[in-house]
Amino acid sequence: MHYVKIAIVGLGFVGLSFAAVLGSKNFSVLGVDHDKKKISTIISGKTPFFEPKLSHTLKLALKKSLKITSDIDLAVKQCDMIFVTVGTPILKTNYINLNMLKSAIEQIGISLSKTKKKPIIIIKSTVIPGVSQKIVKPILEKKSKKLAGIGFNIITNPEFLREGNAIDDTLKPHLIVVGGSKNIAIKKVLNFYKKLYNKKIKIIITNHQTAELIKYANNSFLATKISFINQIANICQSVQGTNVDDVANAIGLDPRIGTLFLKAGPGYGGSCLPKDLQAMITFSSQIGSDPLLLKAVQQTNVLQIKNILKLIEKLIGDINRKNVTILGLSFKENSDDIRESVSIKLIELLLKKQANVSVFDPKAIENTRKIFHDKIRYADSINKVLTNSQCAVIMTPWKQFQNIKNSTFKNMRTKYVIDTRRILKHDNLDIKYYALGIGK
Repeated sequence: MHYVKIAIVGLGFVGLSFAAVLGSKNFSVLGVDHDKKKISTIISGKTPFFEPKLSHTLKLALKKSLKITSDIDLAVKQCDMIFVTVGTPILKTNYINLNMLKSAIEQIGISLSKTKKKPIIIIKSTVIPGVSQKIVKPILEKKSKKLAGIGFNIITNPEFLREGNAIDDTLKPHLIVVGGSKNIAIKKVLNFYKKLYNKKIKIIITNHQTAELIKYANNSFLATKISFINQIANICQSVQGTNVDDVANAIGLDPRIGTLFLKAGPGYGGSCLPKDLQAMITFSSQIGSDPLLLKAVQQTNVLQIKNILKLIEKLIGDINRKNVTILGLSFKENSDDIRESVSIKLIELLLKKQANVSVFDPKAIENTRKIFHDKIRYADSINKVLTNSQCAVIMTPWKQFQNIKNSTFKNMRTKYVIDTRRILKHDNLDIKYYALGIGK
């Protein structure tokens, strides 16, 4: 077992993935969360959300060295490094909500006042520039009655995980960003990562506020690429014979552009891109820098949903009391996450127009039910969800949607199919097929 003791405070998507990987590699890890129900779920070897490979990795970690607790005192007294991985969701005011972070930091500070331990507090939560130094540091100093750099150290260390790939991304990150001002603390964090990966890994060492900004700039750029290719898809839609995938493949071969995040679709969603782009827009406006481009990226994403709604109406007319099927609810495949999912927003628009909505998703049905309850119909198979449908919309590129057969469509009332991801092998299907980004 590795001698450095690690605590991870906040066992959500980032924290639990990180804890499971560290535990599976025999690091001494203590996972901390205030949610007792979540803790008992994790201790039993189950995951509170779906993420490929996480369940297996977690079970392995629990057998080896991962311990789970709600006792933050224990973490601070025993651990050399404390990673803070609590959520920072967006408020209705468009500012990030730091309540969970502040609460965790206050508890860590109080615990620090009771021990002679001098841990490194590592902020992995996504925060706007200045939070580590202007908010985290003063709270820790006040509650612990100790000075930063003497009684404890603070490091900023943003994560770059993709949902659906969290374990692989934790095992093989493309980059480690370490922000701080104390060389000793930075060296200790670098040594930890070198032990974790045992290989050459790209590491950027910078100050706190630059490290914080890197995460927002990263996600804002990814959102920009998605909105750009969706804008091109809308152009293709209006030009007969054009295909957005051919355009994307061609421009992606230019090394200055690259192929990633050039898949046109219904728009970006999830827990990161919409939240981080909005936080970047709000932060930029607050400091007097008008983020014109980022606002356009956001607006393009909003319009993309409306374009899909217009296409549905173009095909079946007034959708009042019409039967519309949504295939795919999670914001991406291999996930049950519906946060900021475009599918959920499309369902909301359809309900406003009094459509009868039926839905199917391999993993996200239960999360969707928590939002819509009995306002929509849920099916446990593609066959069932398409029965009596007048228009089906493929929203999430789950593999099982690629090979839907003619027999599956036979019970549709009218066989209009809108494929926002262009994944359906449709050449031999008896349907009226419309693909987003392919001009007819």
